[in-house]
Amino acid sequence: MSAYRSNGIRAESRVSGQLGTLWTRLRAGQTDEDRLKRQLLDYAEVGQRLFWQRQMIFGVALLLAGFFYSLPLAVLNLVMVAICETYDYRVFISIARARARGQQPGRRHYWSIVLGTIMSSGAISFFAVWISILQGQGSHFMPMFFLFAAGVFAAMNNHHLLSILALRLGIYGVTFFAIPIRDIVLAVGGIGSDLWVQFLSSLFVAYFIIDCSRIFLAMYRTNMERLIELEVQNRKIEAALAAKSAFLSTMSHELRTPLTSISASLDLALSGNLGAVDPAPRKVLEIAQRNSKTLKSLIDEVLDLQKASAGKLTLELHQTDLVALVQESVDVNQPYAGRLGCVIEFVRPEETLTATVDSQRIKQALSNILSNAAKFSPPDSNIEVSIGVHDGAALIEVRDQGEGLDEARKDEVFEPFTQLDSGDGRKAGGTGLGLSITKQIVEAHGGDIDYRRSPVRGTIFSVTLPLKTEAGGV
Repeated sequence: MSAYRSNGIRAESRVSGQLGTLWTRLRAGQTDEDRLKRQLLDYAEVGQRLFWQRQMIFGVALLLAGFFYSLPLAVLNLVMVAICETYDYRVFISIARARARGQQPGRRHYWSIVLGTIMSSGAISFFAVWISILQGQGSHFMPMFFLFAAGVFAAMNNHHLLSILALRLGIYGVTFFAIPIRDIVLAVGGIGSDLWVQFLSSLFVAYFIIDCSRIFLAMYRTNMERLIELEVQNRKIEAALAAKSAFLSTMSHELRTPLTSISASLDLALSGNLGAVDPAPRKVLEIAQRNSKTLKSLIDEVLDLQKASAGKLTLELHQTDLVALVQESVDVNQPYAGRLGCVIEFVRPEETLTATVDSQRIKQALSNILSNAAKFSPPDSNIEVSIGVHDGAALIEVRDQGEGLDEARKDEVFEPFTQLDSGDGRKAGGTGLGLSITKQIVEAHGGDIDYRRSPVRGTIFSVTLPLKTEAGGV
């Protein structure tokens, strides 16, 4: 057990160190790069999603400008917008591809977005300025409204990166104030003129856009903090599960060696090779022998569960006669069912069904199902087993005459350490691992396990296994 203790201490120290490092990285200054990567991904995702919406807005604005003001300038601005949108789209695609390849976007993508922001916001500002120049002094509803709409659009959809949002709004803001200031300078109007009203209104609109940006930015940052908290908790859970798995695996391996020695000693004593055993001590030794076998079975189940959970369940696949395999499983479990007052009846088909399976693992799965059926069937009842073909796959069904399982509990029934019945009326104990391991075994073969209530009484467990598979190892 000293090896177990040292392994456990090392595992605990390793998990604690990982959690401490993780918490430090996620909550301290080392998360800057992680945050930037997440923000770039979010920014690119929104940019791709709103691509056609932006094109529709640009198209309508340029169409109106070309019709009412200047077609050549509208075409020039169209070319500028097309270049900017093409560039932005390529940057977004580059970020998405980096993520698909398992890489993360970084500073290079950030500076590409900075350049794209300058280009696109510059094109929009150019559009507003030349429209205002063509309009002359006075009201500039169209260019000012277009700048206002662009600012609100940026506040709603570019808040993932504060520096990018500030850069875009800064360029829009300079243009937004330059248009009315230019009119005031050219007109040399007094404080009471309409040009000053337009300028002061621009200040109010600018405050509205900035406030909208603040709200959306705060919402995004709140959501990001919550997401980081969830990631921290998720990784804590993963580390705890890893520690639990390491503990169970180490414990099971450490217990198996002395238990094997104890079991072998009991078998040797009861065999009579060490001399005759009186009836009184024999009874005690037989109880110890049964309990040692039960404990060994529990340890084997725990190890199987750990292997299945880690995806390390090994299969030795061979072409196997499924009918003979089911018959053998029934024969092996018949004595156990008999001790509980049940009889297992196998409806053997005439045809031969062959599949590529690990025969030992499939017998283990069938034994788990048959033992459960015997546990929860009333005395003097029959358990019917059948095998056939359904939808091109082998279908094995086990029908008991118990009270029947609730079909709404399917997710719970196949979970580890779940007891089908925890009441006092249970005829035999169990670890609650059998059906979970059975599900892992069947699914590793590409099959499926399910159950349903019998129309008359009891539960029908069904196992499907593919009939046409290639031999090989998993």
